[in-house]
Amino acid sequence: MISRPLRFAAQGAAALTVAAGSFGVAHLDKAVALSVDGQSSSLHVFGSTVGDALAKKGIKVGEHDQVVPSVGSPLEDGDTISVRYGRKLTVTVDGVRKDYWTTATTVDAALRDLNIRAGSDAKLSASRSQALGRQGLALTVVTSKNVTVSIDKRKIPVSTTGATVADVLKQLGVSNDADDRVAPGLTTPVANGLNITVQRLRQQQLTTTQAIAHTTTTKKDASLFEGTRKVVTEGKNGSKTLTIQRTLVDGKPAGDKVLSTKVTKAAVAEVVAVGTKAKPVAPKPDAPKTSSAPRTSSAPAPSPGNTSGAGINLSNAAMWDRIAQCESTGNWSINTGNGYYGGLQFDIRTWLGAGGGDFAQRADLASRAEQITVANRVYADRGLQPWGCGHAA
Repeated sequence: MISRPLRFAAQGAAALTVAAGSFGVAHLDKAVALSVDGQSSSLHVFGSTVGDALAKKGIKVGEHDQVVPSVGSPLEDGDTISVRYGRKLTVTVDGVRKDYWTTATTVDAALRDLNIRAGSDAKLSASRSQALGRQGLALTVVTSKNVTVSIDKRKIPVSTTGATVADVLKQLGVSNDADDRVAPGLTTPVANGLNITVQRLRQQQLTTTQAIAHTTTTKKDASLFEGTRKVVTEGKNGSKTLTIQRTLVDGKPAGDKVLSTKVTKAAVAEVVAVGTKAKPVAPKPDAPKTSSAPRTSSAPAPSPGNTSGAGINLSNAAMWDRIAQCESTGNWSINTGNGYYGGLQFDIRTWLGAGGGDFAQRADLASRAEQITVANRVYADRGLQPWGCGHAA
C-alpha cells in the first residue's frame, strides 16, 4: 500500500497538472466578433492571428478585399474583425468607360466612394439603391447636358440626359419623317452646348407653261437678186406645259424637279428665201456737170441723170455715206421697227414710190448700192428735204 502522505502527494500533483492545462486552454480560446459585408456574427477561435479566425470560418480573401485588422495581426480575446469583399464596377460616363474596384455594397455608396460625378439629374442604368453583389456590375451614367434645338422658326433650350440627337427630339415630342433634315444626324451623341437643327421638307406638285422658240431655215431662191432675203413662212413660237415637283424647306422653295413635259402648241419654223440671181452690171455714172452759178448748199445739185431705170447709180455716194452715218450710224441693213428702214431710213411709201421695189420690198433688205440708187432718184425730185440729216451732206 502506498503510504498516506505519499498518496496525498500524488493526488496534489495530479490536481496541479489539471489546473495548468485548464489555464492553457483558457488562454488559447478567444471569443471574437466578425463582420462580413456588414453581417455580424461571433466565434471562438483557438488561434493567434486574424487569419486563424478567418480560416475557421472558411473565409478566403483576395487582393481587392479589405480586412481590418489585417490578416497577419495578432488576435486578442474580444477583438472585432471586419471583412469587406471587393466588387468590380465598370462605369461608362457619357460614353467613356472605366473599371473600378470598391467594397461598397450599393450603387450609390460606390459612386460616392469612387467620387464619380453623377448628380441627381443624371440618368443611371441601375437604381442608386441597388445592392452591389460580389459578381460586380456594369453601370452606365449619362449626365445632364444643355443643348439648343432650332425648329419651326424657334430656338428651344433643352436640358437633357438623352444619349443621342434622336433621344433629345423624342424628349421634346418632335416628330420627324424621312423627308425632314436633321443636323447633326439622329445617331450623333449629345454633347454639352450642341446645336440641333430640324428642317421641314415638303413636296408640292404644280404646272407651268414655257415658250418653245421657233427655228429659222433658209432656202435658195433664183428669182431674188443676190444679197436679198425674203421671209416665205413667218416663224411662230410654240408652248409646252411642265409638271414640276417643288421641294419646300421650312416653307421656302429649295429646288424643282420636272416630272413630265407636254407640248401644247408646236413651234412653226421660219423659212427665209435667199436670192441667188446675179445683179445687173451697173452703168458708168454720168460725168458731173459744172456750173458757174453760185451754190447755196454744200450738197450736190440734183441731176436728172439720177432717175435711170433699175440700174445702179452711185452718184453722190460719199454724201449718202455721211447722211447714213447720221441717220443710222452707217448700218445699211437696220430695222428697228419704227417704220423706217435701211441706212438712209426710207419709209415704205417713199421707197416704193421711187422704184425701190426694183431691188427689194424694204430698204433694209436692199444693198448699200441699191439704197443709194433709190436715194438719188428721190434727191433728183425733192432734193435733201426728206432727210432730217440732210445737213450732214
